[in-house]
Amino acid sequence: MTEGKQNKFLTIVAALFLVGFTFFIFKELQSILLPFFIALIISFLFEPYYEWLKKKKIPGAISLVIVIITILIIANITSVFVFTSINAFTKEIPKYTEKSQNIVQTITLSLNNWGFFNQYLKDSFDLSKVVNGEAIAAFATNFFSSIVSLFGNFVLIMIYVIFLLSEFTSIRKRVLRAFSSERSRKIADTMTDIFKDVKKYIVGKTLINLSYGILVTVILWIFGVDFFIVWGFLAFMMAYIPTIGSMISTILPFTTALIQFDGHLTVPIVVLILMVVASNVIGNIIEPKILGDKLNLSPILLLLSLIFWGYLWGLIGMILSVPIMSMIKIILSKFESTRPLSILMSLNVTGKNSS
Repeated sequence: MTEGKQNKFLTIVAALFLVGFTFFIFKELQSILLPFFIALIISFLFEPYYEWLKKKKIPGAISLVIVIITILIIANITSVFVFTSINAFTKEIPKYTEKSQNIVQTITLSLNNWGFFNQYLKDSFDLSKVVNGEAIAAFATNFFSSIVSLFGNFVLIMIYVIFLLSEFTSIRKRVLRAFSSERSRKIADTMTDIFKDVKKYIVGKTLINLSYGILVTVILWIFGVDFFIVWGFLAFMMAYIPTIGSMISTILPFTTALIQFDGHLTVPIVVLILMVVASNVIGNIIEPKILGDKLNLSPILLLLSLIFWGYLWGLIGMILSVPIMSMIKIILSKFESTRPLSILMSLNVTGKNSS
């Protein structure tokens, strides 16, 4: 084996070992790393508020306490609304399961009478899987169980947030002091650019998702669909997952409305149309205008990241997958040596580079 081939082989082996080791670390340290990533997102969300308080001549320590109290108040108010809705949802599961079975029987009987439902269709298409109260309940229960499990790490998340917010303001000053004038300025400017772009994405995306969740809640409330708060919160969280998330957060309320109104299609269809329109307007018009197209990720990368982070950390990992990959892409785009990887991660590439 020549020296060149040997070096190439060793590089491949080292890369595979590094990937395997990273996967092992992320899997084994889930209880530590998952709260950290959540805290990182929370820190980016509340950093503008923290800076605003300090600009009002409020000392940094007091500003930090105010931010933490604000987070606690928001978390408590949200948990009260969500947990109340979950309890109501859980109590209604048997009723919805029974109603879904009745609707399936009625539709099947009607199709049989009209001659549309032959034996082949019976064997290949199971209506009970389409209109299924148990399936809706199972997904919603698993989703909210994952959310509830995070509250067990809430103290750890808050500790992370305190340290991260403290670091955000001081790290640039330390870099400027640690290196020579020219080098420190370049490093500090790069870190500032990364910080600004990541913050823009996290804050912008979260506000857009929140607007979508509120809009879904209002639509469902207007038409009297049960558990509108549950579905609104689900829409807010699922909006972090492009395409797949909006499909899930649209189909579940539609199916709920279909069961609730005993198979009458008028209200469910209107709700479905309004939610699809809202999802497309926000996802295809409003979001690109606010965030731009620089943060778009390749569909293949989205799929692989959903599988990877979903396997590592479950449903919460799937929700965090796109923000994590977007942050990685932003960081890669800021360095000349890694910029090609950032371009490969992009869906739309305009100009000289994707950044």
